Amino acid sequence: MKFSKTTKILLLGANIWYFGEGMLGPLFAVFTERIGGDILDITWAWATYLLMTGVSYIVVGRLISGKKYKAKVMVAGYGLNALCTFGYLFVSTPLHLFFVQAGLGLAEAIGTPAWDALYAQSVEKHADTYAWGLAGGQSQIVTAFAIICGGLIAHYTSFNVLFIVMGTVQVLATFIQAKII
Repeated sequence: MKFSKTTKILLLGANIWYFGEGMLGPLFAVFTERIGGDILDITWAWATYLLMTGVSYIVVGRLISGKKYKAKVMVAGYGLNALCTFGYLFVSTPLHLFFVQAGLGLAEAIGTPAWDALYAQSVEKHADTYAWGLAGGQSQIVTAFAIICGGLIAHYTSFNVLFIVMGTVQVLATFIQAKII
């Protein structure tokens, strides 16, 4: 099955992003503990991320619905995500972590609705179910490998090295997604 150039770019950029994002995975709890956090801090940090993402999804979706600049909005979300990932380098308390999580939630909410709309527009109707299955399946597979790589990096080096690798991968994903502008 052939996909359009836009579909291929969106999938490639998203998969690279999932790799960068997925490297932290379950290590989030270990990192939170290392900065002095506990179970409740992990709970609050994750809830902060989800609340920011949920509210922002609705707002951003409303603001860009029907607009022609979705690709620019998506790239801005990817860029903000990379910036916030580098923000982990400066986290030394649970409160700092809450701010980074809120930024990551906002970044996802800026990038994802635009990505979804662009992807939906780019796939051919006869292949829509396969295209969405491919997008969802690839993200899970890539994230599985990312978690393994993230664990190896954190185990053999440090969380700072992990965050630098994650942020760099996400910058690369941002540049790839920018090709559709």
